[in-house]
Amino acid sequence: MIRQFVEVNQKIDRQFSDINQKMDRKFGEVNDRLTKLEIGQAQLSGEIKALDEKLSGEIKALGEKLSGEIKALDEKFSGEIKTLDLKVNGIDKRLDNQEFLNRGVSVAVIAAPIGGAIKLFDILPRN
Repeated sequence: MIRQFVEVNQKIDRQFSDINQKMDRKFGEVNDRLTKLEIGQAQLSGEIKALDEKLSGEIKALGEKLSGEIKALDEKFSGEIKTLDLKVNGIDKRLDNQEFLNRGVSVAVIAAPIGGAIKLFDILPRN
């Protein structure tokens, strides 16, 4: 009976040894996978941070570019408004001159027939 007990004990020891070796291998594989996962996560984190910095820089550059373009358009429109204002003032002066000429011509057109009628009908006394 002792001999059977020893054999069973040896068999159990071998099975425990096999199980320990398998568990050590599996734990090693799991440990390797966890290490690779941590490395991959660190790489992804670095890539995300780099992309975030790149996008932030591009957004900032785009904002500055748009701000510059808006400023340039504002200056251009201001210049065009000033030019338009000068043109309107010039046209206003021309219209003033045109109105003066139109009044003069109108007075002449009215005065000429009246003068002709007076001469024709000899309405004014002679000295």
